Amino acid sequence: MTFYQELQLSSVGSKQLIKNTTDPKEKRRHILIYNFKVYLVMAFCVAVVSLYSKLTGSNNSVVGVTVLLAVMVLRQADFGIRTTHGLFCIAGIYGILMAGPRIANSVSAVPAFAVNIICIMLLMILGCHNVIMYNHSTFVLGYLLLLGYDVTGAEYIKRVEGLAVGMLLCMFIFYKNQKNRPYRRTFLDLFREFDLNSARGRWYLKLTLIVSSAMLFMNLLGLPRAMWAGIACMSVCLPFTEDCMGRAGKRGMFNIVGCALFIVLYLILPKSMYPYIGMIGGIGVGYSAGYAWQTAFNTFGALSIAAGLFGMPAAVALRIGANVLGAAYTVICNKVTDKVAEYIGTNKCAENLS
Repeated sequence: MTFYQELQLSSVGSKQLIKNTTDPKEKRRHILIYNFKVYLVMAFCVAVVSLYSKLTGSNNSVVGVTVLLAVMVLRQADFGIRTTHGLFCIAGIYGILMAGPRIANSVSAVPAFAVNIICIMLLMILGCHNVIMYNHSTFVLGYLLLLGYDVTGAEYIKRVEGLAVGMLLCMFIFYKNQKNRPYRRTFLDLFREFDLNSARGRWYLKLTLIVSSAMLFMNLLGLPRAMWAGIACMSVCLPFTEDCMGRAGKRGMFNIVGCALFIVLYLILPKSMYPYIGMIGGIGVGYSAGYAWQTAFNTFGALSIAAGLFGMPAAVALRIGANVLGAAYTVICNKVTDKVAEYIGTNKCAENLS
């Protein structure tokens, strides 16, 4: 395997390669390449986010994160339709990211709930037809981040400009990498094939309603960082219901672990180092091959910002509460909706037989 090929491996793939290599010299080589890749990716992420912050303002650094996530995913993922029609999906997704969060933040909690339902459902239809790609963890996450870190006025204009540049970049990378895909489905087929009687359609609806309602409850209670509950629900609400329980347990437990690690760093590091806690978490994510520890290290960046706004104890309590309760809420809603769907299906069968 060449140096470049090793750089393309995921953390799981790199760790498996190191584990399976018996030659000491080759093993050291693989370990060095793996470490180089982690820090290279980290440096690239910091560079992109810093560039966006410089060009669009520090309050728009989240735009860099959103674009970066999309670029990294669209290098390999697709929409399950013709590549040229996939460009329309990207345009639609970015149009929602530009307008949806701003509209939702400009109205009260209940109208915002309706806006979120419309926007998240459209993101699911446009970006998640190919279920196994897990594209929702990129596009819906981007929406929630932009919703949580809202801006207005001139900063919003800069945000739209930054997203427009990101859209063009994603289109270029997507077309370059996916132009030989043999799909025959069209852009309109994504809407024609939407069916609430299908497993995919029910998943779209479940995720949309669970995420939107969780944020509604947070807003009605007057709690900040409603997006944390939304992200927790999105992360746990997987396409296959049987996977949700295990994901929910990891989400809750490792958010607590991440918060505990953050508290240790916050107490032992000097204040001048606080801005770098998020970067430490990013390196930890790079070394993490599984969802559990990625969840733990992802808390660092979120808490390093929130601690400056609410104080460390309040930020940690809010983080744990939003994630633990959000995960539990998703599991309960999944079970209830599955029972309702089963009941409706049974009644329909009985009606057809009679």
